[in-house]
Amino acid sequence: MSEAPADPALRAAYRLCRRRTRNEDPAEYALIQLVPAPLRPSLHALWAAANALDDLGDDHTAPAPERAARVEAWITALHRELRTGTSEDPVRHALVDTAARWRLDLSELSEAMTQVRDDTRGRRFTDWDAWRAWGRENLLPWFAQVRTILDRAGVPVALRLDTREAYEEFLDGVRLTDILTDLSADLAQGDLLLPDEALDRHPGAAGDLLDRRWSPAVTALVSDLTALARRWTAQHALTRGMHPGPATVLDTMAALLHAQLDAVDAAGPAVLRTRPRPSLLARARVLAPARARAALAWSLTPLTTPPPRRELPRVPQSAPVRPAAFRRPPPHPSGERPPAIPPGHLPTHVAVIMDGNGRWAGQRGLPRYEGHRAGAGAVREVVHGALDIGLRHLTLYTFSTENWKRDTEEVDAILALLRRELAEDPFRDLDVRLRWHGRADRLPPDLADLLQLRERTTRSRTGLTLTMCIDYGGRDEITRTAAALARRARAGHLDPDLITDEDFARHLPHPDMPDVDLLWRTGNEQRTSNFLPWHASYAELHFTPDLWPETDRRHLWQAVTAYTHRQRRHGSAN
Repeated sequence: MSEAPADPALRAAYRLCRRRTRNEDPAEYALIQLVPAPLRPSLHALWAAANALDDLGDDHTAPAPERAARVEAWITALHRELRTGTSEDPVRHALVDTAARWRLDLSELSEAMTQVRDDTRGRRFTDWDAWRAWGRENLLPWFAQVRTILDRAGVPVALRLDTREAYEEFLDGVRLTDILTDLSADLAQGDLLLPDEALDRHPGAAGDLLDRRWSPAVTALVSDLTALARRWTAQHALTRGMHPGPATVLDTMAALLHAQLDAVDAAGPAVLRTRPRPSLLARARVLAPARARAALAWSLTPLTTPPPRRELPRVPQSAPVRPAAFRRPPPHPSGERPPAIPPGHLPTHVAVIMDGNGRWAGQRGLPRYEGHRAGAGAVREVVHGALDIGLRHLTLYTFSTENWKRDTEEVDAILALLRRELAEDPFRDLDVRLRWHGRADRLPPDLADLLQLRERTTRSRTGLTLTMCIDYGGRDEITRTAAALARRARAGHLDPDLITDEDFARHLPHPDMPDVDLLWRTGNEQRTSNFLPWHASYAELHFTPDLWPETDRRHLWQAVTAYTHRQRRHGSAN
């Protein structure tokens, strides 16, 4: 560290994390050695914490309920210690200090940690999609913490939006390589962490693996999986345009993973009995040039590192791993109460075209961006109103693909406003799950990072799902979905002559988004403006004259009340 902490117990805690990383995962330790020395203790703390939690969940000397209870106790203790700023457990002590010094939001790790507890009951995956969701839920939040530390140090690792899919696929390769490496230990405990979709391609392989029998089916399966992991981790475009320091770490990580996969292939039947490791020579061929490149890259980079803490931290609202109970939204200033609408009469999904910000500003002689600023207050009001009546889905047309044609100053002001709202996180204490719907290649990377952060940290919430359509266009969505279907057909997974609307819906960017029941537009215009054409095919339309900044939750209540009085037929005669 640039300046060692004064607390001897804390110094010892960081040393323990470093020692555990070096002894238990030499490859991870070698990668951490490629970053500047002031950052390493915090990365050791993150790795040691993740590994400590995994060890509790994987300790098969205890029955599953006891392992789950131990993991739960560890998480609960961390939740408490983040508030006090210290811990008697050395690994958590280092993690708590890391979180305070680098202002990490450990609530992002909530689902990853809870997943470790749930994994004690065993896991089975029917297909690759389920397997990917499980792996990404575990890995992405921990990698996000590393990216945050680099960002705080002045080395932003914002991924270009066109590489985000490659980034997640790279992490899939990390997970698959780990599973193949740890195959012997997992099989000894009766665990087979591979999807049925992969196993079914090699009949008999699953049984042979569980019996720890090297058969032709197992040989073919392992060969296929190592080839797949190599392909997933060979994401050469991922580091293009990235700072050379983090780029060197990622490139070296990929090379070490490939060396590990070579060791798996070379092990043959022994992979079912022992953990394969690449030779020292193979590792040296990767690490020697990487150390030289990293040293040069970091020598040209000034870093910003926080000093050791001198007192217990004031823990921010977002720091607890588990949020407190969600609060109710504040009442409307007028005191008006929401209408009592039976849940069965509520629309499931309300979509809103928020029109009139610019005209509102023009009527007052203000720049157009002041209208957008006023409109942000209306968004908060309508979200509060949706929570008041128990609405499940609210989708807002925030920034369209056509909005890029507006004046540059206005576009910049809208994007800056989105950054501010996402940073303030006005719904953090409410049961609101945030989702982003739109293109993935034109937004500034820092804004996209914020959107993805809010998606990750609210993913487990079950109240209102708030979808922000940003850089969204209905025709663009249809075009991208058609392209996805074409790729599936070209790969032989779909017959073009047998494609149904259900097939189309499954390939939409958000296939789980329900159809729109009520489409509401403000601003005295009566058109749908390329908004959710697939989902809103049978939506009831509701147009109101008020400009969006003049709108509050009572207008939402009126729109929903009007919806309850309509008779929906969906093409039937009655």
